[in-house]
Amino acid sequence: MKFINREQEMHRLNQLAATEDGGVAVIWGRRRVGKTRLLLEWSHQHNGVYYTADESAPSLQRNYFARALEQALPGFASVAYPDWTIFFKRLAKEAMQTGWRGPLIIDELPYLITMSPEFPTVLQKFIDLDAKQAKLIVALCGSSQRMMQGACLDASAPLYGRAQEIIKLGPISAGYIGEALALTDPREIIESYSIWGGIPRYWELVKNSKSTLVENIDRLVLDPMGPLNDEPNRLLLEEIPSAIHLRSILDAIGLGAHRLSEIASRVGQPVTSLGRSMQRLIELDIIVRETPFGTYEHNSKRVLYKIKDPFIKFWFDVVASRRSYFAQTLSSDRTMWLKENLSPLFSSTWEDLCRLAIPALSRQWKEPFFGQAGRYWHGQGPEWDIVAESLDGTHLCIGEAKWLVKTPSSQWIMKTIEEMRSKGLPPFRSTRPPKPIYVLFIPEKPKNLELSSDVQVVDAQTVIRALRVL
Repeated sequence: MKFINREQEMHRLNQLAATEDGGVAVIWGRRRVGKTRLLLEWSHQHNGVYYTADESAPSLQRNYFARALEQALPGFASVAYPDWTIFFKRLAKEAMQTGWRGPLIIDELPYLITMSPEFPTVLQKFIDLDAKQAKLIVALCGSSQRMMQGACLDASAPLYGRAQEIIKLGPISAGYIGEALALTDPREIIESYSIWGGIPRYWELVKNSKSTLVENIDRLVLDPMGPLNDEPNRLLLEEIPSAIHLRSILDAIGLGAHRLSEIASRVGQPVTSLGRSMQRLIELDIIVRETPFGTYEHNSKRVLYKIKDPFIKFWFDVVASRRSYFAQTLSSDRTMWLKENLSPLFSSTWEDLCRLAIPALSRQWKEPFFGQAGRYWHGQGPEWDIVAESLDGTHLCIGEAKWLVKTPSSQWIMKTIEEMRSKGLPPFRSTRPPKPIYVLFIPEKPKNLELSSDVQVVDAQTVIRALRVL
């Protein structure tokens, strides 16, 4: 699959590569998000050296690392290095003599640290002295946030403060999945993102398939031999340290428990014991805390926990509780079941994407400009899918997201907008009542739609375009 998006990240890395004095970049993010691909593309542009660590013994790792360096420093692997200090001193010396400045990319840094606990301190001395003299460009990368924090990002970390660039790589925006999978129909793009999310690895598995979305889900996920059939368990197991013990929390959320008390009841633990586990899942970019728009996140008692990643959400909402059934039934039965049960997942993802698109969409509306959107609910009172306040506090965006099977009529749209008006206004922060702007999000809209100045009707194509500029 061709390299898509990542323009901002590549620009920052290229700026670092252009510096005369060298420097350090730290890149981290969840597994499968495309860190390795980004670093390989960058390395190829600048004749760098890429090395990915594993769980081999330190002596073997040095041997493998030395072989990787042969492409830039011929003869480097002809010597056996007894420790990391000698290895890096020789590296810097050879680099100075040849004029090679990198980038030197060390991927899966947590594995090196696990096998050689002294590695962060050795690397710190290398970066502070020898690499600085050689004006080397060094990039450190890893998937384990806990290990990367401990080595590079925390104030007490050995490498803290050394990096000129710190890049947390997130999933690719939904605005690019159509380009990646050669999809042109906006509905198909939203539905595909609802399953595969913004993870390039999953896109690669689908890219060259001529099958439908449902057929690909069955082949890759529901089939017991599919490469993604056990994907969430592998993701949790591959974390350092392993996060597999958090699986039960994700099961509980997938079964509909979103409040902390509900999750605790499902997993059979006291609420007070779940704080660290929930925080770990948030750090892993797997779940997110949601509070009603306008309330303070840390003080609110109305916090809900949702699975953030679309694929993991799909797996725990749809697959986890039915794996035994899927394993012993025919492919035709599985695909029929999917066709009848995916609509709620599409609706949920559509709602999330509409909220995400609000700031970019408001720039198209010229004025006013709206900030980040949220959802509002309170007890048995009215709920709003999308609420955002303008940056100057004068306007309130109130939206509803409807994932409809067919293009609605003008009459249906007008009726829905009147229902939105009749609900009143959600709580707002400004001292004066803001002017409402009503936004209805639907997959397709009819032509020749006449709307008042305080109403916007936005279709899927417009949302996708907006998400490309985020």
